[in-house]
Amino acid sequence: MFYVCHMIQHKHKAFIFDLNGTMINDMEYHTKAWMNLLNAELGGNFTWDEVKQQMYGKNPEVLVRMFGPERFTKEEMNRLSYAKEERYQQEYLPHLELLPGLSDFLEKAYQKDIPMAIGSAAIPFNIDFVLDNLNIRHYFKAIVSADDVVLSKPHPETYLKVAEQLGVPPQDCLVFEDVPKGAEAAANAGMNAVILTTTHHKDEFNHLPNIIHFSDDFTGQFFDDLVN
Repeated sequence: MFYVCHMIQHKHKAFIFDLNGTMINDMEYHTKAWMNLLNAELGGNFTWDEVKQQMYGKNPEVLVRMFGPERFTKEEMNRLSYAKEERYQQEYLPHLELLPGLSDFLEKAYQKDIPMAIGSAAIPFNIDFVLDNLNIRHYFKAIVSADDVVLSKPHPETYLKVAEQLGVPPQDCLVFEDVPKGAEAAANAGMNAVILTTTHHKDEFNHLPNIIHFSDDFTGQFFDDLVN
């Protein structure tokens, strides 16, 4: 465990968004898709909570955590990963929408020329699914996906790469996250974080020093102040 961030109250110069569970409330659909794959198709016997706790990082990493390193070849894990995402997309597409308030928040930040980016453990297949179906790709100056990093969250590589691409010092970036491992990655990158409580409770973040706000969505005075 290593954190380099202390809670800092200042005007942030860039916004970095995790995707799943942060911009869209889709984690239940990811969990369902994983449950089907791990239990129904691969013969596992995992509970909903067990699956939910392991759903971070790259898909092959999830498979290794659940079944061990010897069960699948790299090719098999890639195939299973895409099968899981195809099922998720099919089931979630009719419900695909941004969290309340996020559309206005993105537009206001865009009009203020605040650089924005996505730093996600999702593969490009899933990032494209969201950005193109919701027509919001133009808001983001950088996108770092699972395919762009060696080390997944909570390692800071994802967020440090985003900051580098934006040309903004890490300490001036504000991260929006929904899971403790993601918020920990932000802390390890020296960044403050805002937590969207779509999938985890506030008390699950008590050990992290960089959280400046919790919210169910992107509405309220806190978010207005960020873009004013």
